[in-house]
Amino acid sequence: MKTESRIQALRAELEAAGLEAMLVSSDVNRRYLSGFTGTAGALLFTPRGQYLLTDFRYMTQAPAQAPDYTVVEHAPDMMDTVGALLAEAGVKKLGFEERHVSYTDWSAWSKALSPVELVPVDGMAERLRVKKDADEIAVIQEAAKLADAAYAHILHFVRPGVTELDLAAELESFMRKNGAAGPSFDTIVASGERSAMPHGVASGRKLQPGEFVTFDFGAYYQGYCSDLTRTIVVGEPTDRHREIYAIVLEAQEHALANLKPGMTGREADALTRDIIARYGYGEFFGHGTGHGIGLEIHEAPRLSQRSDAVLVPGMVVTVEPGIYIPGFGGVRIEDDVVVTDTGIRVLTSSPKSFFATG
Repeated sequence: MKTESRIQALRAELEAAGLEAMLVSSDVNRRYLSGFTGTAGALLFTPRGQYLLTDFRYMTQAPAQAPDYTVVEHAPDMMDTVGALLAEAGVKKLGFEERHVSYTDWSAWSKALSPVELVPVDGMAERLRVKKDADEIAVIQEAAKLADAAYAHILHFVRPGVTELDLAAELESFMRKNGAAGPSFDTIVASGERSAMPHGVASGRKLQPGEFVTFDFGAYYQGYCSDLTRTIVVGEPTDRHREIYAIVLEAQEHALANLKPGMTGREADALTRDIIARYGYGEFFGHGTGHGIGLEIHEAPRLSQRSDAVLVPGMVVTVEPGIYIPGFGGVRIEDDVVVTDTGIRVLTSSPKSFFATG
């Protein structure tokens, strides 16, 4: 992990914002900027240096994982330590992550750090995380391989009578046994009418012949996420099953063939949305075409009708169009891709042929 370059990038952002210092309290951003994987602590950047403030539990782990930081065991009230370091550096303004700080904490911090002015900062570290470096992409690729292997594994367990929860448990167990720390989000296994629920987390429902089953899951591996969706049919598909599946597959493959740097999120979204709408199913595709993945399962950029974000090489995003028909079922097909200089490279490789099981 190249924390030194990330520290420099954050300091450049602080300088551009006219800020003397910054407190990073988000667990995810703390890990990104320092390499520290503990569950408690914060990063403090001042003109004198950068500090990792944590408690006694991590005073061996923190220096080993975050050698670019001065590790400080903070007082029972961490703001006492923050205040002392700010006073030592002569800091008058302190940036804080507004989307990660509650009003209660802000109020307490304001009193504890007075007369230092707290300045809300939105998305500073997140903007740095949008473009992944080669090391990050390599880890996400491994997470994607784990998801692909789990999908190949779970197909052997799909049959009428098995419950969605049984399948979800088997998926998660397989990923853990093969190196994942766990699933990257609550595993979705949605069958029959429930497959029309884009986020139909696994239930006790038993699979029945002649219905869709959607698997949406990912592996959480070395701090990074993968996100894979495949839809199959249990038993013999009807013509309606075949039609809906073919449309979603066409839309997804069109996007994979045409996605490239320089596109906005809105333009990327149109690659799938326009095809689905042309077949008359536009009203049944209610979410965006994709989203960024990395240390979190949902990151910038968004591939949606409302996104003006421009795709650049190094971004890792999902491509996941779907059609969801209440009372019948739904289809979603999703891959993880990294944006390259000329197009994309697909990280997931699970088969997308219309898979019918008996």
